[in-house]
Amino acid sequence: MANQLESPPKTVTLTGAQALVRSLELLGVEVAFGIPGGAILPLFDPLFDSSIRHILTRHEQGAAHAAEGYAQVTGRVGVCIATSGPGATNLVTGLADAYMDSVPMVAITGQVNSTAIGTDAFQEADIRGISFPITKHSFLVTDPARIAQAVAEAFHIAATGRPGPVLIDVAKDALASPVEFSWPPQIELPGYRPTVKPHFRQIREAAALIAAARRPVVLAGGGVVKADAAAALAKVVDLAQLPVVTTLMARGALPDSHPLNYGMPGMHGTVAAVGALQRADLLIAIGSRFDDRVTGKLSSFAPVAKVIHCDIDPAEIGKNRTADLPIVGDCRLMLEELVERLGDVDLPDWSQWRGYLDGLRQRYPTWAGDPDDTVIQPQEVIRRIGQLAGPDAIFVTGVGQHQMWSAHFVPLERPRRWLTSGGAGTMGYCVPAALGAKVGRPDQVVWGIDGDGCFQMTNQELVTCALNGIPIKIAVINNQSLGMVRQWQTLFYGQRYSATDLQTDRLPDFVKLAEALGCVGLRAERPDQVDQVIEQAMAVDDRPVVVEFIVSKDAMVWPMVAAGTSNDEIMIARDMAPEWEEDDL
Repeated sequence: MANQLESPPKTVTLTGAQALVRSLELLGVEVAFGIPGGAILPLFDPLFDSSIRHILTRHEQGAAHAAEGYAQVTGRVGVCIATSGPGATNLVTGLADAYMDSVPMVAITGQVNSTAIGTDAFQEADIRGISFPITKHSFLVTDPARIAQAVAEAFHIAATGRPGPVLIDVAKDALASPVEFSWPPQIELPGYRPTVKPHFRQIREAAALIAAARRPVVLAGGGVVKADAAAALAKVVDLAQLPVVTTLMARGALPDSHPLNYGMPGMHGTVAAVGALQRADLLIAIGSRFDDRVTGKLSSFAPVAKVIHCDIDPAEIGKNRTADLPIVGDCRLMLEELVERLGDVDLPDWSQWRGYLDGLRQRYPTWAGDPDDTVIQPQEVIRRIGQLAGPDAIFVTGVGQHQMWSAHFVPLERPRRWLTSGGAGTMGYCVPAALGAKVGRPDQVVWGIDGDGCFQMTNQELVTCALNGIPIKIAVINNQSLGMVRQWQTLFYGQRYSATDLQTDRLPDFVKLAEALGCVGLRAERPDQVDQVIEQAMAVDDRPVVVEFIVSKDAMVWPMVAAGTSNDEIMIARDMAPEWEEDDL
């Protein structure tokens, strides 16, 4: 951040809108996603001549998710812009999503004239108040002299400490008024001092706890990816030969091909990963917040384990699971120091423990569907997309069954190649997030893997892609229903399928819809067509592609831990539980 702000101080007279655009340029912003409207219109005039590329989305929610996608693949702050009232409130879902998943983002919204604030003026909404619980910070700027400082502070807050979204709401008259602009402004945030460097003594104690453990496991969370700590994690794992499980948000933090990566834990995790956490006597949690989808019934989670918990956000430590050794600080710095400290201790031989986990992995592979030559298996579709797209591709998912299948069957070897909505579980995330990812990494192949329910929420952003030369590829796993809800209705509601059927007589026709949106539309209805349509999609690089895969309504995600139950009650298929074989330990 300091480097971005370094520039010779120079004072010029600009409008507030010009000052805002100039501030974004000086911060290195290359692209913004948004939609203009009355209150924000003064900003769009200088944006017309700016070096910043503005991408006009079809909905403000799409702008927010696109900014998220851009931020996730680049590690930079994503930017979205909306007008007042409904324009601003349409950003709320994206802000909440970014807040839950720690995505650095700055949302800029227009507000009614400062004299009209609080009068219920046309298109007025208290977006600062509305967004307060779902942002790291929010600004309401009515003085044009505060614009440059607010922008600089917003980017600093969004990108430092635990990343997250920040909102800047600017009154229309502040945008239109003249101001003496100088750069860089003085950042004044006396209450904001993130702890970045972890304490040396705590890391030394962590090394001692690891050396004393009989069944240690690393629980790697999304913070590892956010901190660009994947290389440091691999050094620790390889040095100590520690088993690792990676949460949904940490997929790619350790290569899937690494022999010590036992997969994703939790509600739909692998048996090996769940077993590792439940049988461990030491959890080394790095950038993970022990959310309910990982822990299951919290009182029965990892019942005999001591916990080392490293997180840059002190509020996460002890929030859900008590930490025996709390470490506040940057994950990468912690892991790099841990490599040094592990060299000072004698590490035991954990081969028996690893052998137990290897046995679980071999005995209970993730369920890949029932063999049937006449029906397309969604798991196989996703596996083949991953294999044919290759390790450099970026994969983005919606939320639901296809998300869980993707988490298991897309092969991931590198960080920042996996984008999904974890904490908020936002349906409609896939298409606009894939758009933003492709803008951030135009040379990478970007595949979105979506469900027919999610796809119908935000597919209008494919027009944005078509008009702006953003050739993403979207696989629609079409089971004609809200699949995850239907799965729960099958298991827990006596197969009473209330409000989950989405299609009758193939309405809509996704191939025709794709073509109407400016895309290539393809469809596979039989297993022997799967590779063919994937390869056809891979051959198109000048416009978006939508590939519809017709799958069964009754396909299910296994393994599964029912909500509110213990991870020990994991089911590998209906009425089938694993045999833990405790004697193997």
